[in-house]
Amino acid sequence: MNNPPLITAPSGWQLARRAARMNPSVIREILKVTERPGIISFAGGLPSSKTFPVAEFEAACAKVLRDDPAAALQYAASEGFGPLREMVAENLRVQAASAGLTWQVDPAQVLITTGSQQGLDLVAKVLVDAGSRILVESPTYLGAVMAFTPMEPEVVSVASDDDGVDMEALRQAAVAAGTGEAARFLYVLPNFQNPTGRTMSEARRAALSTEAARLGLPLIEDNPYGDLWFDAPPPAPLTARNPDGCIYLGSFSKVLAPGLRLGFVVAPKAVYPKLLQAKQAADLHSPGFNQRMIAEVMKDGFLDRHVPTIRALYKSQRDAMLEALAQHFPASNSQPDQSLTWNTPAGGMFLWARLPKDMSAVDLLPFAVDKGVAFVPGAPFYADHGDPRTLRLSFVTPSVAEIHQGVAALAAAIKERQAA
Repeated sequence: MNNPPLITAPSGWQLARRAARMNPSVIREILKVTERPGIISFAGGLPSSKTFPVAEFEAACAKVLRDDPAAALQYAASEGFGPLREMVAENLRVQAASAGLTWQVDPAQVLITTGSQQGLDLVAKVLVDAGSRILVESPTYLGAVMAFTPMEPEVVSVASDDDGVDMEALRQAAVAAGTGEAARFLYVLPNFQNPTGRTMSEARRAALSTEAARLGLPLIEDNPYGDLWFDAPPPAPLTARNPDGCIYLGSFSKVLAPGLRLGFVVAPKAVYPKLLQAKQAADLHSPGFNQRMIAEVMKDGFLDRHVPTIRALYKSQRDAMLEALAQHFPASNSQPDQSLTWNTPAGGMFLWARLPKDMSAVDLLPFAVDKGVAFVPGAPFYADHGDPRTLRLSFVTPSVAEIHQGVAALAAAIKERQAA
């Protein structure tokens, strides 16, 4: 039988302009390196698998399938499973009340999403036009920039310090010079930010809420790590201070399991319908079976018992990393340009570090991998003018012994680069 002739004519596929703005995740590419045997990874933003409540999910799975299998396995409402939306609303109300604020979250304003990453994608589709001016912290979450970029916005970094967004820089960035075009929104992660691990202070939150309201600047508040505090809970959410001026994103990934891919958005009633329509166009609804399982696990206050165990584990691993860094970089305080420096996060999963003068984290990474340790260079987390000396270290997945071994390997790699 003759083989069919090869087709050599052009395929005819023409990519949309926005496709050219889609780029692979730097973190995902680095994670491929960490799959090599023997690599200790400080790179991934992955929760520790030790925290997954497997037994509770096993029991919940059996109960959901036993009690209402037809509904659990059928198409479901785009808004999400009603009891789960009610739980989200109540948890946020209690959280705000514990900080002295009244935030009456209507379950009708809660949209269950396929991970909080989908929430970012929906926000981009609904709020961003080509050329729109949007503001982000400096640095900011890489996944948010990836979600926003295909909509072809002008992404503007707002200078930030250890307390959060700088107010004077915000005022200057909120309106474009010359055109007078107002920014569509400011995207912020107030609690244990990815990548820096920093937490916005109460004073800065109050100032930001007041200034954003004065400027008519909506806020997108992303809070996947807020429950992972070590010694004291963070201040109340920005959204609780001005619910009509904020969209709030949350996630079940960090407190239950990321593989279920469930998060949520709380949106003002003026915006919610369009987010819902964008959700329907994207995937109709998030997995109904997963939503019912999570609701079953959460219904008896399980998170109140479970999350403290995660905090204790992550705090011990953070402390191990701080101890190892202090041991291998004793000159960090006295000679900051000659040694690695770092912050002390009060919760979350990440620590932010800065290399000695004239060093690049991108250039260092291959040397570190050769020594058996991986990290994420910090420059990709900046929307513009990235600091090449910065790097993100995640402390939640390696063991305490691996943390000490990995930091020793990082120190050896830095020493080798300095001597080169």
